[in-house]
Amino acid sequence: MSKEMEKKWQDKWEKSKLFQADHDERKKIFLTVAYPYPSGAMHIGHGRTYTVPDVYARFKRMQGYNVLFPMGWHVTGAPVIGIASRIKDKDPWTLELYEKVHKVPKTEIPKLEDPEYIVKYFSTEYHNVMNDMGYSIDWRREFRTTDPTYKKFIEWQIRKLKEMDLIRKGNHPVKYCPHCDNPVGDHDLLEGEGVGVNELTLLKFKLLDKNNNEINGIDEGNNNVKYLVPATFRPETIYGSTNLWLNPDIEYIEVISDASKDGTNGETWIISKEAYDNISNQIKDLKIIGTIDPKPLIGTYVENPVTKEPHPLLPASFVDPEYGSGSVFSVPGHAPADYIALQDLKNNNELLEEYGLEDIVNKIEPLNVVTLKKYSKIPARDVIERLNVKTQEDPNLEEATNELYKVEHSKGIISDHIPIYSGERVSIARENIKKDMISKNQATIMYDFAEHPVICRCGTKCVVKIMDNQWFLKYSDEEWKEKTRNLLRNENIIPNEVRSNLEYYIGWLEDWACSRRIGLGTKLPWDKQWLIEPLTDSTIYMSYYTIAKYLKDINPNDLNDAFFEKVFFDNDINIDNDINTNKINTSQLDSIGADIDDFKLKIDEDIISEIQNEFSYWYPLDWRLSAKDLVGNHLSFHMFHHAAIFPPENWPQGMVVFGMGLLEGNKMSSSKGNVILLSDAIEEYGADVVRLFLMSSAEPWQDFDWREKEVVGTKRRLDWFFEFAEKIESIKKSPLDLSNIERVDLTRKIDLWMMNQLFIRINDATNALEGFQTRKALQDSLFLLKKDVDHYMYRTKHLLEDPDEAIIFVLSSILEAWIRILGPFTPHSSEELWSKYGGEGFVSEAEWPITYQYFPMKCTPTLNLQADSCIPSEVIEKSEEMVQSIVKDINEIKKIVDVVPKKIHVYLAPDWKWLLYRIAADIGKPDIGQIMGRAIGENIHDNKKEIADVAKKVGREITKTRYIGKIDEYDVFSDALDFISEEVDAEVIIHTDDSYDPQNKAKNAMPYKPAIFME
Repeated sequence: MSKEMEKKWQDKWEKSKLFQADHDERKKIFLTVAYPYPSGAMHIGHGRTYTVPDVYARFKRMQGYNVLFPMGWHVTGAPVIGIASRIKDKDPWTLELYEKVHKVPKTEIPKLEDPEYIVKYFSTEYHNVMNDMGYSIDWRREFRTTDPTYKKFIEWQIRKLKEMDLIRKGNHPVKYCPHCDNPVGDHDLLEGEGVGVNELTLLKFKLLDKNNNEINGIDEGNNNVKYLVPATFRPETIYGSTNLWLNPDIEYIEVISDASKDGTNGETWIISKEAYDNISNQIKDLKIIGTIDPKPLIGTYVENPVTKEPHPLLPASFVDPEYGSGSVFSVPGHAPADYIALQDLKNNNELLEEYGLEDIVNKIEPLNVVTLKKYSKIPARDVIERLNVKTQEDPNLEEATNELYKVEHSKGIISDHIPIYSGERVSIARENIKKDMISKNQATIMYDFAEHPVICRCGTKCVVKIMDNQWFLKYSDEEWKEKTRNLLRNENIIPNEVRSNLEYYIGWLEDWACSRRIGLGTKLPWDKQWLIEPLTDSTIYMSYYTIAKYLKDINPNDLNDAFFEKVFFDNDINIDNDINTNKINTSQLDSIGADIDDFKLKIDEDIISEIQNEFSYWYPLDWRLSAKDLVGNHLSFHMFHHAAIFPPENWPQGMVVFGMGLLEGNKMSSSKGNVILLSDAIEEYGADVVRLFLMSSAEPWQDFDWREKEVVGTKRRLDWFFEFAEKIESIKKSPLDLSNIERVDLTRKIDLWMMNQLFIRINDATNALEGFQTRKALQDSLFLLKKDVDHYMYRTKHLLEDPDEAIIFVLSSILEAWIRILGPFTPHSSEELWSKYGGEGFVSEAEWPITYQYFPMKCTPTLNLQADSCIPSEVIEKSEEMVQSIVKDINEIKKIVDVVPKKIHVYLAPDWKWLLYRIAADIGKPDIGQIMGRAIGENIHDNKKEIADVAKKVGREITKTRYIGKIDEYDVFSDALDFISEEVDAEVIIHTDDSYDPQNKAKNAMPYKPAIFME
């Protein structure tokens, strides 16, 4: 499709203000998709994200709904600060990224040293590309999260949460960039989006000398002991520890901390150099006192803090210096990786000899801690052997680990020989053992990322930092959690399996750092040294969309708490009265960063009333769409904040969660250059081809894969659609007028079949779109319907040279419905065809194809636009199936007997066989005795032997062929006789009896399956 054609329709839509949605008397649909963080150009992954809601919005408009689909720009936070800084520093990687990948002109690159310019440049780029894609957005509601009016909205929101006691000050682990000196969220990261922060237990193993005595560290006024401190998720497995793993090829250091702080008790710890960067951000005053060579430690011993057993230190290259503390304690009975590592070491004679470990290693045997049904005392060995894991490099090792860890956590019981905790469920004992060890100074807590690396957009590796005097949202609050669960129970989640993930995250979420030091955004009203972090200021902005078009003309200073309370809740605040009656005092106002002026209305009541009506009409939000990597943060926060701030009648109604995007089978990444810009794809293929591919390649919640070869194939399909429209007009031999299609009463079976198929495809596509199944909708409305049309054109090929009114009516109806049903997917092409062939107005405003209009039989439509009282005709479907079957059967027989017949006789089943089939269908199972009994009882035929023979056949067929009632086979085959004769290249004669049956073939005729004789 030409770019000019697409631009023409975009201009027409804009000029007509087609997608500007205002409150009125119609039913409404309000849907939003996560607003983008425009720090780079749009790529095809973004294209899928924003095309799905546009397809749904267009679909619903055609159904008669008033649809609001708005868009804004999320520009708060630190990412653009880091980008601007790297560009200012002339960082080669960043300059190349923005010039080569994001295709910023060289003249514009220096301007990106200003973070505000980055925001302006890329939000403008997004806006333009979204227009180029034909998105039906109401741009009057566009905003940036740094707009002064939006900041006032955020101040109101955060103050309201503070008043509810849902924000506190305290210490908490956060993702942190040491270079930016700031907490970071997913939007701040180059790598590591969605990676969680895990709490680990650091276990303190005393270092022993050759005589198994503890080794003291540097004495700083305390009895300072040296420890290795491996980290674990599963502190209960301390009872099954057999050895510790060290990596002899990485750097280790000795560190010491103040004896009175952080559980280190003045001890000397041996940790990896890389681990220090993380741990030192969690334990204050941690000092490096020296380096240590790990190789002399191999073969020495440490003391198990709980069992007091000595454990050897063994070499392991798999120990990651960045994870935990750089050492790992080994539980070969319950950790498949430890089990296989121990086996590998026992077979590594070179390594055993180098460190003199043969006697030590051969003595190590796995120990049992957890009892599991269907597993032996050594579950790790069981799963290793079942999955046939041979070495540490085996890809099945990860599967073995995940399986065993999950089953032990959910079903494991601490074994009888373990003191104190025997008989306890693992999930309970784990916490009890951890607390007990911490109380005895045998362990402490640290935090680490679930995966490495996590890299800030500034290029620095992030750490987990315990922030002091940070402001936190109290997602740990049980009352708040329960309210959020109630919201989730009443929300429609697509796909439904995401519901359990949301339930998990609601329970899992702890307090969240809601402020940071640097970046763009809104300052905390009561503590202006802090900025509100990006995820916190993007939770209920859907409500802002509803009123945004009004706020552009209002002085931001007039947008205060009194205004938002009045608009959203119709609350009239009398601040003077509250102060006079001591309901509120100035210190309370100070605590939320407010003053008296914030609670006095400054805007005309008529304007407020209009704004209230707009909000009340559009809220609650009907659908929220976002990516699956945001389930654990943004989408969960979205529910938390709505549950806290709004009444239940204004809670979100539905959520759709997207899968991820791949490029030729590989994960897309702008930072790695593995993307195709959406603007380039539009330039190459046209917006409608891009839309059609993105919507047909996978359902929204599935991962999709952009493959150029398949995109080219999609373009050919759209080209075919234009050619099909031209072909219909050429068949008609006069211009098409889709606004004035004259209905014809159809009698020919193939015409009825085609209209029945059109009915089915429209109905199935409609139902699919109601559930956001864009791929299935296109499968039905494009690919399967094309197959039906191809079949119809083939079946009527002998009629197309001189078409009658029925064919013209059928083909015109197909095209008219087809253009409309593809309108949401390929809006530019549909508008072009609609306009060219006589459609009235915009197809974007046309009525969605209502199935009863295309049903080939008489039926009564209901008033509901989404359904009607007609159902597909199984008789029509079966009739055409029988025609195709008889052609296929005849041609197969011709091949087998290798003759060219002059005549082909077709014998139809007599009435009594149809009655027998009906009896078998009523019984519902191949019970020959019952079928015979009923048949004889109803006296359907005189010859009982024939009944018995046919009953056996029917018994076999009834499970394969669904009985839909008696069909007038003579009528069906007579109607298609010319087609059948042409296809089999012989005269075909239909017989209703056996008066001419030289080879006694008629007896083989069965319902739906005539007998055949050739001569």
